[in-house]
Amino acid sequence: MALTRKLPSELLQRCRELRESQTDAESKLWRCLKNRQLFGAKFRRQHPLKGYILDFYCPEAGLVVELDGSEHADEKRITHDQVRTQRLEEMNIWVIRFWNRDVLRNLEGVLLKIAEYLPYDPSP
Repeated sequence: MALTRKLPSELLQRCRELRESQTDAESKLWRCLKNRQLFGAKFRRQHPLKGYILDFYCPEAGLVVELDGSEHADEKRITHDQVRTQRLEEMNIWVIRFWNRDVLRNLEGVLLKIAEYLPYDPSP
């Protein structure tokens, strides 16, 4: 019998709230990542992991894609994001970040960069 850990209800509620109030950039990127549309990789949106809520998470690639708005340009937030990234990387999880404007202006370039981190199986 598999052990499952129940997540705190506050964390689950916050994940739901973030899914319901996604930014335009998150919505645009999610339309391209959901349903295994990018090289068959399964992405989860607003996924809880070790107390963090990850914007987009691909467990098979050990990849987190974070989208940042202007609030992430603040010095305090930059430090917070660096610590968060370091902790995730200590768990063997890659973190790549894009500005919201990058997704809105250059979606193809963002998708190409994400694809570099995905396992690719050319067989049908």
